[in-house]
Formats: sequence, structure tokens, C-alpha cells
Amino acid sequence: MTQIEESVLVDVPLAVAYEQWRKVEEFPLFMRGVVSIERRGRELTHWVVGVAGAHREFDARTTEVVPDERVAWAAVAGEVRQAGVVTFHRLGAERTRIMLQLDVEPQGLLERVGEALGFLDRQVIDDLHDFKDFVESAHEGPPTAPPGAAPGGPRVA
Repeated sequence: MTQIEESVLVDVPLAVAYEQWRKVEEFPLFMRGVVSIERRGRELTHWVVGVAGAHREFDARTTEVVPDERVAWAAVAGEVRQAGVVTFHRLGAERTRIMLQLDVEPQGLLERVGEALGFLDRQVIDDLHDFKDFVESAHEGPPTAPPGAAPGGPRVA
């Protein structure tokens, strides 16, 4: 199992960062490996992701929500095994630290090789920094896709 911890500073109020994170359907706009997310209830989402050149699907359940503080989740069915928590820390009126902890169990040879080479860590770090760019741009004005995003649609790894 791979454990990834990363944080990023975003120049938006905590409530703005938290509310944007809760809009999981928009993750494909800035997360390179996420193809689509569909809500299937208040706590359940269905994910389609690109992993090591292959599509994987899984369901995730939100396991904890503390408004403006933390969101935790775990995969409950499908081809991906992961669990995580994201926390939000107010650093000022217009600055927030977002901390992400993610546990992922790579499936298959290509995913294990990618994990060994640090590709999974790099993707998570890039996605978190792309979230920063996305939420800061949305807070300043009309949302724009981060560099590398496919015009008019989500990016696929």
C-alpha cells in the first residue's frame, strides 16, 4: 500500500476552497487521471479513472464530513482500492492550507511499477497543485482549466 501526504497553500478563503473540493463532479476539470465522477446518493460516488493507460471504475463512500475542516472517503467497490482524507486550515482571510492524505493499493503489474517509480505520488501532487490553480482562478473570475487540460473537457492520463 502506498501512503501519500501532500499539502498546498491556496490564496482563497477557507470556505471557498472547501466548497470547491466538495464539488467532486468538477474534479475531471483539474485531475489528470479522473475521467468522470457521478453522484449516486448523498455519500456515494462512482468514479472512472485512467490508471497506467487503462480505465478503472470504482465506488467511493464519504465516511466523514466536518464542514470547513475535513472530508474523508474510502473506495467500497470496484477496481481501485484507496482511502483518504483532506483537511482545510485557515491561514488568514484569503489563505488556506489544504492537506491530503491518501492510501492507495496499486492493482496489477503496471500500477505497481508506476508506484515504484513514483508516478502515483507525482500525479497526486500535480492534481493538488492543479486544484490550487483551478480554485484560485475560479475565485478571481470565470473558471479556467489549468495548463495541460483538454479544451472543452477533462484531461485523461
